Amino acid sequence: MNLTRVEKSRITEVDFENIPFGKVFTDHMFVMNYRNGSWDDGEILPFKDLSLNPATMALHYGQAIFEGMKAELSAEGEALMFRPELNAERFNRSADRMCMPTVPVEKYITSIKEVVDLDRAWIPTKEGSCLYIRPFMFASSPYIGVKESEEYKFVIFCCPVGPYYSKPVSVFIEDTYARACKGGVGFAKAAGNYGGSLYPARLAKELGYDQVLWTDAVEHEYVQEIGTMNVFFVLDGKIVTPATNDNILEGTTRKTVIELYAKEGRTVEERPISVTELVEAYEAGKLEDAWGCGTAAAIIPMAALGNRKIRMELKPAEERSEWKKIKETLISYKRGQVEDTNNWLLRF
Repeated sequence: MNLTRVEKSRITEVDFENIPFGKVFTDHMFVMNYRNGSWDDGEILPFKDLSLNPATMALHYGQAIFEGMKAELSAEGEALMFRPELNAERFNRSADRMCMPTVPVEKYITSIKEVVDLDRAWIPTKEGSCLYIRPFMFASSPYIGVKESEEYKFVIFCCPVGPYYSKPVSVFIEDTYARACKGGVGFAKAAGNYGGSLYPARLAKELGYDQVLWTDAVEHEYVQEIGTMNVFFVLDGKIVTPATNDNILEGTTRKTVIELYAKEGRTVEERPISVTELVEAYEAGKLEDAWGCGTAAAIIPMAALGNRKIRMELKPAEERSEWKKIKETLISYKRGQVEDTNNWLLRF
């Protein structure tokens, strides 16, 4: 692929001790275009604004998808990416659902690796920080009319970030609005899923909550996921999480957590979890732990969850051991501190 380097890096302008999430961007980005039924080779060029026709179809009809990934540094100075093939596969599932062209998995991973390697100096070393990677694709044909686009643009850029959440989160169990429904696009990382979540999230914050815990669109009885994370609960000693389906995003961190528990000989129950079950467990003193997990958030404990009828305050996070143990185990794998018998890490 073609490479155009920046004339002067902006890295000296960055305070790596105080990095806001998602506002600081590295020197380079990757851009690849789909035209006439195939992808070009793509190129790496200095990070800059994109020039778009006002009739760009993604702006009107919502054909846009993305992924979120991370790169960290090992103690030896290697760049580490955790299970990137899972993100590539999910990206292509999202593309299929949105009638967009898929990106070959090898090309997807190689392109990300090239950008990260070029901007390796931007990977933060402070505890809890990392290089966040954002691959995305959108319909780029200039056309007004509801149909599949003929052209697409695939872009990768990176940003050094601090922790997504700085403290345990309180979540509002949504009982009016819906994020996804059977037959919809809930399993895809489609941009519109997040745009539609903003208004309910605003209302939840007005009620004193940090995030929304989505429920099914019909009864609002079965929990699905938080806007930025999958969810886990410990109910009377049993670890449970909603089973993934076309309503729920299949998270890489979620999948890994389940596999890590399996390595310990413990079972995670993947099944429907009702709001009623959570309330009854809480009132019986059996809601022992609850946390969210995702690429950006890693693993973050819930401080409380509730709706308009009840607010369930959990024990202080530092007094709950389950979320802490699985977070420590996950981090040890992501940082290459244990033997990588599963080939989960891409090192370079």
